[in-house]
Amino acid sequence: MSQFDIRQSALALGAVGVILCAPLAAAQTPANQGDWIVDARLRYEGVSQDGLEDAQAVTLRARLGYETPSWHGWRALAELEGVAHLSEDFNDTVNGETAFAVVPDPEAFELNRLQVSWSGAEGRRAVIGRQRIVLGNARFVGNVGFRQNEQTFDALNLSFRPFSQTTVTYIYLERVRRIFGDDSPQGEWDSDSHVIQAEASLPFGRLTGYGLLLDFQNAPAQSSQTYGVRWQNEWNVGGYRPRFVLEAAQQSDYRGNTAPFDLGYQLVEAGVRRGQWAATIGGERLEGNGTRGFATPLATLHAFQGWADVFLTTPPDGVRDLYAGASYTTAPWPAEQPATVSVVYHDFTDDGGSADFGDEWDASVRFSLSEHVALEAKAAVFDGDDPRFADRNKFWLAVEYRL
Repeated sequence: MSQFDIRQSALALGAVGVILCAPLAAAQTPANQGDWIVDARLRYEGVSQDGLEDAQAVTLRARLGYETPSWHGWRALAELEGVAHLSEDFNDTVNGETAFAVVPDPEAFELNRLQVSWSGAEGRRAVIGRQRIVLGNARFVGNVGFRQNEQTFDALNLSFRPFSQTTVTYIYLERVRRIFGDDSPQGEWDSDSHVIQAEASLPFGRLTGYGLLLDFQNAPAQSSQTYGVRWQNEWNVGGYRPRFVLEAAQQSDYRGNTAPFDLGYQLVEAGVRRGQWAATIGGERLEGNGTRGFATPLATLHAFQGWADVFLTTPPDGVRDLYAGASYTTAPWPAEQPATVSVVYHDFTDDGGSADFGDEWDASVRFSLSEHVALEAKAAVFDGDDPRFADRNKFWLAVEYRL
């Protein structure tokens, strides 16, 4: 058996072992002895894209970790992560299978998190080490949780509450461990970056201000400085819960990025919930100057601008996404767990709305078989109107276990 086969088999058996042993670990570990972390996902992803061979990816991801009990506010956490391929007909960005469509889930076996944290009064918290960071809705900083290999950060993360309804966060990023893994030249970014965010719950809504000073030594084209503000609020009006979101940011060159630019970002979104139904309509605009577009290199990009992932890199002429969607959550079933069905439509143009890029339909259904086991099916259909953006269809089917 080859080294590749041995590694693949070991990862697969390890993931199965994690799932089978997790309930026993949970039952035998008292709450004051810390927390086991068990997270496994088996997923099929099929991609049909014009100009490439169809991708058929079956991947298995498992995470196993442990967080110690608190001692005078201190805790330590360690977590391993492994990703195995159970099929080979796809381009994972490092396996050389470039005739196939991309499914960016390369094989990996790594230390996913290793951190020490401290929590105190008045919201004071400090985390140092390799950690998961998700700020707000992950539009600017996230863990890319949809992909099998999680994005984590070697960082110092500090937060406190100067007032009862205000939280201030400062993060120093020393390294970004990206989803592409150790075998990719873009798998890690050496960083000298600073992120600061202040959130305040006010009588007229939640107000967030942020600044990102991103400097990547081995990816200088991704270096930038971004300053923005976001406001959101939700009301209760006769059983309906309308909400509204406004956000704007400005981005320019920074440190190692010697190409000057000045680009904007705007978001307007409205929604309403009533009972088990919810609907959303909105528009997101990332400006371009003809050479580059507004970028969010640390974001959980899959969550935005359609699940087909056509616009992971903003086009040089920018992109405007007008979208509308609806979702329905059933009454709890089975095992007292609800199911959620959602449908979203996107219309994409350049940032001025004059050039059509295409449109996309997304749909998903997710339900839990128990407190720990969930099933999810998703689909995305992108129809391109610009030769730069090929037509593509994607389908996912996944089973997840979390302790």
